[in-house]
Amino acid sequence: MARKNFGPNSFITPEPVLMIAAYDEDGTPDIMNAAWGGISSANQISMCISPGHKTVKNILIKKAFTVSFATVDKVIESDYVGIVSANDVPDKFARAGFTATKSEYVDAPLVDQYPVALECEMVSYDADTHIMIGKILNVSADESVLTDGAIDLAKLRPIVYDGMNHNYNVLGEIVGKAFEDGKQMK
Repeated sequence: MARKNFGPNSFITPEPVLMIAAYDEDGTPDIMNAAWGGISSANQISMCISPGHKTVKNILIKKAFTVSFATVDKVIESDYVGIVSANDVPDKFARAGFTATKSEYVDAPLVDQYPVALECEMVSYDADTHIMIGKILNVSADESVLTDGAIDLAKLRPIVYDGMNHNYNVLGEIVGKAFEDGKQMK
């Protein structure tokens, strides 16, 4: 097998398309699109987001945020809030057609158009490394994406970011059973 070297690169796949939402000091919801994030412990999420984002400034004020998963039916809106800054377009949340419901767990908005959200309180933020860590206080999901009481990726249809090709791809097809299929080799 021939390999092509790409050198040092920030490539890992798939990258989740995380929709990070927070309220500003006046209670106006804001949202951004980020792909550099993931679970960093049993009840924590870690994200790499630079301090210039209005959403980051809002999180630092409120010490709370939600993280939703972008879905195939909201690709355009999800991309829009990633390429437009609330520093320049303060009403980008509304312009994207989003509405919000206040989380019961943190002082942050649940984006009504995304069916699954992590509701988080900020644990820490390092402006030098851009690493924000949040404690997950609740995961909420709309009944429309549940099967037998569990979140069903085939119904959710979350998108992932392909950083090498700058594409969004959809997840959902089951190809195996985790912690089960490998037992065949024991």
